[in-house]
Amino acid sequence: MNEDIIVGRHAVKSAVSSDREINKVFIQEGINKQQIKPILDLLKDRKIMVQQVPKSKLDQMSDVPHQGIAAQISPYDYTELEDFLEAVKGKTATVMILDGLEDPHNLGSIIRTADAIGVDGIIIPKRRSVTLNSTVVKASTGAIEHVPVMRVTNLAQTIDRLKEHGFWVCGTDAKKSVDYRKMEADMPLAIVIGSEGEGMSRLVKEKCDFLVHLPMVGHVNSLNASVAAGLLMYEVYRKRNTID
Repeated sequence: MNEDIIVGRHAVKSAVSSDREINKVFIQEGINKQQIKPILDLLKDRKIMVQQVPKSKLDQMSDVPHQGIAAQISPYDYTELEDFLEAVKGKTATVMILDGLEDPHNLGSIIRTADAIGVDGIIIPKRRSVTLNSTVVKASTGAIEHVPVMRVTNLAQTIDRLKEHGFWVCGTDAKKSVDYRKMEADMPLAIVIGSEGEGMSRLVKEKCDFLVHLPMVGHVNSLNASVAAGLLMYEVYRKRNTID
């Protein structure tokens, strides 16, 4: 079985708290164990092997800050599209479609925001897209354990399948679109975020039921993909949840 490495206290704690198969946890020699006591208690309860290693070994495991802890885990399992559709049947669900996103930090950040506001799932393509790697896990700060991620062969066909299950598809595009604050959100919704450099692909854009844009008045006419995704997710949340 292939293995992956996740690093950081939030990511490791979330993995240990879940049902994920964890083979071993590495902690830095000399680390203040009181600071990671909740994690160590979970590891003891699950009888997971813990090994103390030099900081240099942890540095070699990842190119992102590890906070003195890393875990060797089985690869993350992607959710099947049909299983997802069955799970959200009858709900006013929201799913994010990431069309060719390449930056793992953006994907991790989107997963983190999706978990924060209860987005039901995320769809990524198998080709020309970032995958669920250790950098994504770290950037998600553990949220990856709670948000289903689907990896599909063909986004256009996947959109057709979503539409068969009652989803409306919202694309993001600066041209021939409406202000995102006017978007409807009282139906199952799939929101497409295009790649960092090229935006949505032509076929995916043609499949969208409507297009929205984020108004900008500054000198740089673009937003980071994860920021744009976050604004759209929170707009859906705002429209569906009134303040008591």
